[in-house]
Amino acid sequence: MFAEQSVSGGRARSESRAQLEREIAALDPEVDFERIARFLYAYEFSWDLQRSLEFALFRTYAVPSISGLLAKTGEFERRPRKRYDDTELILAEILEHGLDSPRGKKAIGRMNAMHGRFRIANDDLLYVLSTFVCEPIRWLARFGRRPMTDREQRAWFLYYCGLGARMGIEGIPASVDAMMRWNSDYEAANFRFSDSNRRIGEATSNLLLGFYAPRWLFWAGRPVVRAFLDPRLLESMGFAPAPSWLQGLVMGALRARARLLRRLPLRRKPRLLTEASRPTYPEGYRIEELGTFR
Repeated sequence: MFAEQSVSGGRARSESRAQLEREIAALDPEVDFERIARFLYAYEFSWDLQRSLEFALFRTYAVPSISGLLAKTGEFERRPRKRYDDTELILAEILEHGLDSPRGKKAIGRMNAMHGRFRIANDDLLYVLSTFVCEPIRWLARFGRRPMTDREQRAWFLYYCGLGARMGIEGIPASVDAMMRWNSDYEAANFRFSDSNRRIGEATSNLLLGFYAPRWLFWAGRPVVRAFLDPRLLESMGFAPAPSWLQGLVMGALRARARLLRRLPLRRKPRLLTEASRPTYPEGYRIEELGTFR
């Protein structure tokens, strides 16, 4: 497995990029989807996948039944960075180590225990899962060094199908195209404004801006965040759109970055989110302590 080759004792081990690419090219996405997904996550599109998944979660907060639950618990507004880190670490543990690895099983168990405390509709869980499939594919098509290939899309999709099955989610679509259609249909039916959308959306915007700017500059950064949001999402959040000139500037900057990346050497060592330093866990973390509890 990729995790076994790239991680030893929690630390990344160098591997030949060319050797990895040859191995990945020989894999069957119907069988080896986890290894392909880990390669995309840790080597090929590491920064882009992290950003796209941040905005994937942002989209889920335009659904009142989802944002309302987060607002009710108060966790996201009181401790947004911890909520973000816990979510990212749980998902990274599963992806880096494997769905059926000891650490993967423990992370899935922790996630299911959190969800099990609440009555969450199956379609809401399926929508969140669908964003993890659809938004990275869409992001890379717009802003990536290159789009995901059909083979990579299939592996990415099957990985999340495996995760969804272990979460007890029913009715998962049978293909990438079917998932894309289901995702769009769900948004058309369920995106609508509520105050909880706005509150959680504002907390999320401030959290994302905090990664790049001091708080006193948030006022200037908020329109940049909104430049990524489509009209339906903006309306559901109660946000004003970014000025058209700023949207053009942001989109142009990301496309210029993509052109630059095509000229630069590819990543040679894996980027693993479980190894990133985090102010919420300065001395490290334990999977069983992540997330929320009664």
